[in-house]
Amino acid sequence: MTVLSTGLAPSASAADVQSQQWYLSAMKADEMWKVSTGKGIKVAVVDTGVNLNTPSLKGQVLAGEVPKAVGYKATEDYDGHGTSMAELIAGTGAGDGLKGLAPGAKIVPYRLAMKDMKDGSEKEKAPELPDVIRAIADSDAKIISMSFGEDIERPDVLAAVEYARAKGKLMVAATGNDAQEKNFIGYPAAYPYVVGVAASDKSGTVGKFSEHGNYVDLAAPGLDVPTWCDNTFRSYCNGQGTSQATAIASASAALIWSAHPDWTANQVLASLIDTAGRDWAKDDPSTYLGYGLIRPRMVLEQSNFNPGGADTDPLARENATGVTDEAGNSPSAPASSSSPPSKATSGGQTSAAASTSDTSDNTTMWIALGAAAAVLVIGGGAFAVLRSRRAT
Repeated sequence: MTVLSTGLAPSASAADVQSQQWYLSAMKADEMWKVSTGKGIKVAVVDTGVNLNTPSLKGQVLAGEVPKAVGYKATEDYDGHGTSMAELIAGTGAGDGLKGLAPGAKIVPYRLAMKDMKDGSEKEKAPELPDVIRAIADSDAKIISMSFGEDIERPDVLAAVEYARAKGKLMVAATGNDAQEKNFIGYPAAYPYVVGVAASDKSGTVGKFSEHGNYVDLAAPGLDVPTWCDNTFRSYCNGQGTSQATAIASASAALIWSAHPDWTANQVLASLIDTAGRDWAKDDPSTYLGYGLIRPRMVLEQSNFNPGGADTDPLARENATGVTDEAGNSPSAPASSSSPPSKATSGGQTSAAASTSDTSDNTTMWIALGAAAAVLVIGGGAFAVLRSRRAT
């Protein structure tokens, strides 16, 4: 049984949750919603389960579309994390709840056994990640949002990812939150054909917890983003992490795909890459922010936007080269899928959810080596960015 890691460690209560969703105004969500709300797009949220009874998610969760074989307690969230991600993507905002960036989209929930799941019997009953990915690949959900991670590459997961890619799915995953400790290579974000998302703050600067490396493809708002405090669903708290960034990136893709239903996953991703906020050459992505900060409005405001070829992989170079560490070396050989890490220990796994740091970690991380200052505009907000070149 592979036990992945995620968690929710909020830092401060939020009295009026929607007023705390600063990125909605920064990205000019109201203007985007005039063009697209994500209607017609199904996003598979692979997480700790999704509570379909929160006011913001009523009518938004398609629980009946989860195959029974991988649907164990998909609508029972043992942590609050999966529900938070679902609301960030497609919440209606009803009952003073979170307003999703793509409120017209629908959520298909899946529940995995994460490291912090305490019930051993439930861990055994939870579906395996490869089975979940394959089930989604065989469904009509277009986007797979994965706000979790581990530092072990697994052949069975990689095979499932390649299967989903062949089925035309867009896979988005959190890069991880341990940059201040060991900054390991995080999976599934580092698998080929998975979009790795880093977390940025209100100024557009990468959070100092946000892991970096050549598997970072895009950045999205991930600091001071409210989420449910816990699985009692009584209140929201102010959180931060690449999980939130992943959900917002997934919602951005849903907005674009809804406006252009005939596009492929390659074209949706290419449009996000082409319009991302950056002050460096597109062919030299940043180790910290990838191709830049997502700006879906820049796609939606151009009805004749050219997304490139339907079969052209916008991450072809990364997918061909593979992941390298900071020294430019390939990581160690993949672990055997028959010997996953022990459920009783950390097994090298880490959180790719809200940071466990206190509010002092909401400061920016200034990248000292080879950095160049710039101010970028994402939606209506100004985002200051310092970058470091990606290893090649």
